[in-house]
Amino acid sequence: MRAHAERLDGLGTTIFAEMSALAVATGSVNLGQGFPDRDGPDSLLEDAIAAIRAGANQYPPARGVPALRQAIADHQKRFYDLAYDPDTQVLVTTGATEAVAAALLAFVEPGDEVIALEPYYDSYAAGIAFAGGRRVPVTLRAPSYRLDLDELRAAVTPRTKVLLINSPHNPTGTVLTDLELQGICDIAIEHDLVVITDEVYEHLVYDGLQHRPLASYDGMADRTVSISSAGKTFAVTGWKIGWVTGSPEVVTAVTTAKQFLTFTSGAPFQPAVANALALGNDYFDALRADLQSRRDLLATGLADLDFEVHRPAGTYFITTDIRPLGHTDGITFCRMLPEKTGVVAIPHQVFYDNPTPGRPLVRWAFCKQPEVLQEALNRLQKL
Repeated sequence: MRAHAERLDGLGTTIFAEMSALAVATGSVNLGQGFPDRDGPDSLLEDAIAAIRAGANQYPPARGVPALRQAIADHQKRFYDLAYDPDTQVLVTTGATEAVAAALLAFVEPGDEVIALEPYYDSYAAGIAFAGGRRVPVTLRAPSYRLDLDELRAAVTPRTKVLLINSPHNPTGTVLTDLELQGICDIAIEHDLVVITDEVYEHLVYDGLQHRPLASYDGMADRTVSISSAGKTFAVTGWKIGWVTGSPEVVTAVTTAKQFLTFTSGAPFQPAVANALALGNDYFDALRADLQSRRDLLATGLADLDFEVHRPAGTYFITTDIRPLGHTDGITFCRMLPEKTGVVAIPHQVFYDNPTPGRPLVRWAFCKQPEVLQEALNRLQKL
C-alpha cells in the first residue's frame, strides 16, 4: 500500500523543524526560524488576558470578530487608502499561512499553473500541491534579487491561473519597486490572472522605503487576494491571527475554502489584535527603527567575518554567500554550523525548485535581542 498521496512527495519535515531541533540539541543560538525573542506591546498582551477572563474562549464568528474586521479595514484605509467593507471584504484566518493555502484552494484547479517568486517560503509549495496546481518559479537572483519582468512575462502560459507574490520578500528581504509592481499588474491584467499577495512584512521595511500593496494599483482591486497577519508586526507569531482583504467575491471564495480548514480560531486574540492595529504611528516607526538597527548589527558583524552580505530592505532576514569562507553547499554548512560554532541558520536552497542558484546562500534571522545577535557573532568567529 502506498504510504501517502503523491501530492505529499517532496514535502517532508520542514527545514525549520530540523534546524530548530538541532538548535535545542546543541544549545545553539537559533538564527534560523523567524520568530522574535521578545513579546509584543504590553497593551496587546493585557487585552488578550482581559478577553480570556471576560469569556472570549469559544468559537468566534467564522469571518472573524466584528471589531477585528473593522480594525483591519481601518488599517488598510489608514496606511494605503484602500476602502474595504468589514462585513463583506475582510476575512480573519489562522495566520497568513492558512490564508495563502485557502486562497490557493479557492482559485487553483488541478493542472493550473501558479507562478511564485523563487526562493519562496516553503508553505507555498505545499499549498500549490494540495490544490493540485503546478508550481512555476521565477527566480530573484543574487546579488540584487530584483524581479526580471521579462522572465515573469515569459513564464505565463495558457495554463497560468495565479501569480503568488511576496513583498517584502522572504527570504531575500527584497521590497519590490513601483516599476516591478506595475509590471506585475500589467501582466496580471493582460492575462486575466488572480494575484495572491503575501504582505506579512508590510511594516518591516527599512531605509525610508515604503510598502505599497498591489491591490492599490489600477485594475487590481477585483483580482487581488491581499494577505497579512499580526504575527510579525506585533511579535506574536504563535497567536496565528492573519487576514484576507479583497473584493466581496474574492473574500467569499477564500472563506468557502477556509471554513473547512480551521473554521475559526484565536477568539481572545482577535479583539487584542483589533486594538493593536489602532496603535499610533510611533509604535510602527519604533518597530522599524529597532529592527533596522538589529539588521545593521548582524549584517556588519557577518561582513566582518568575511561572509558576502546582502543587506535586506525588509523582513527579518539577512542573506549571505558562504563561498568567501570556502564553503559551497548551504545545507552541509548549516548542518555543520551548530556543532562547530553553536549557531543555527537556514540554507537557501530548500526554497528553490532548481537549487543551484541558492546552494551557496544562507539565511540568518535578525529579529533577536542585540545581545543574542552579538553572542552569535562571537561564536561564529570559530569559523
